[in-house]
Amino acid sequence: MFIMRTPKKHKMMQLYKNLSGDSKVVRYQIAKDAMTIRFADCSVYIYTNQSADPDNISKMKSLAIAGKGLGTFIDTNLKERFARKIK
Repeated sequence: MFIMRTPKKHKMMQLYKNLSGDSKVVRYQIAKDAMTIRFADCSVYIYTNQSADPDNISKMKSLAIAGKGLGTFIDTNLKERFARKIK
């Protein structure tokens, strides 16, 4: 029997507003318990509740939506607390 499956849709990363004008963050993607961040050097990191703590992920989500402070927050609090580096 042949089962046809619907292909998964890849979520697009959102453009970071960068209201301060000097952020290293370029794009982000919000998931239920994680965030994926693309930086200006084209590196991409995944931060999860397990790697960075749920409170930090929640703060990252708020900062990403606001468009200001995300890069500084990551540099100050989470620099090495990513779950995985994709690129």
